[in-house]
Amino acid sequence: MTEAAGASRRPSGTPCWVSLMVHGLGRTEDFYADLFGWEYEPGPAQLGPGVRAVLDGEEVAGIGEMPPDRHLPVAWTTYFATDDADCAAEAIRSCGGTVAVGPMDAGAEGRVAICSDPLGAIFGIWQDSGRHGRPYGKPGTPVWNELVTQDTLTVGKFYQHVFGHESERHPAASADFDYLTLRLDGRPVAAVHGVGRSLPHDRGPHWMTYFEVHDTDAATARVAELGGRVLSPPRDRIRGRLALVADPEGAVFALVQSAGEDAP
Repeated sequence: MTEAAGASRRPSGTPCWVSLMVHGLGRTEDFYADLFGWEYEPGPAQLGPGVRAVLDGEEVAGIGEMPPDRHLPVAWTTYFATDDADCAAEAIRSCGGTVAVGPMDAGAEGRVAICSDPLGAIFGIWQDSGRHGRPYGKPGTPVWNELVTQDTLTVGKFYQHVFGHESERHPAASADFDYLTLRLDGRPVAAVHGVGRSLPHDRGPHWMTYFEVHDTDAATARVAELGGRVLSPPRDRIRGRLALVADPEGAVFALVQSAGEDAP
């Protein structure tokens, strides 16, 4: 689905990181530690209070804490690698997107910005120093990122122009199944799923993070035991056995027991 484990730096336009902003850091840390086996270490001070999730000695995700007076929706954010965050930010603006925060320095980590596409889906860009290898692909790590939006036509072109993605419509695409795979050098890196009026009214367009697990059914049951919610029970899909869940603060994510390296 994504690059092999241990790659130190990802090509520009590739999803490279995920982060979560929450109201209560401690409870969230406990939830994901139990579910995925994460441990934690302090995050970059420039990005505010937060931690880095660590698995087998490698960083896999970031979790930050909102100020007490902020009451924003809690959601996972997908970040795309870029060789130049400032140039990428200009491209986002010129293509109809918005740059809400940054670009700003994140110490030795590089430069980062929080943006949104023309239909409002939030994502980040990260000019990474390449200092960290990240074990993507093993259980407990992000393995796929998919944009859930109204339709693929306009927003698909936005990501193509900003990040140089090539788009490929799914062979089964039809009036009832609107799906684009985004590729770089022929390799799938992300997807855009147009769901029309089925888009959740309380969320709007959004990037979904898929986390690999050993056993989707067991992990889904554990989410419920830990105080999360099961939004869509496990079922077999193209990329493997998939479930949609939410953590105790409501952040939605997918659990997947991957079918193989060629998925989706």
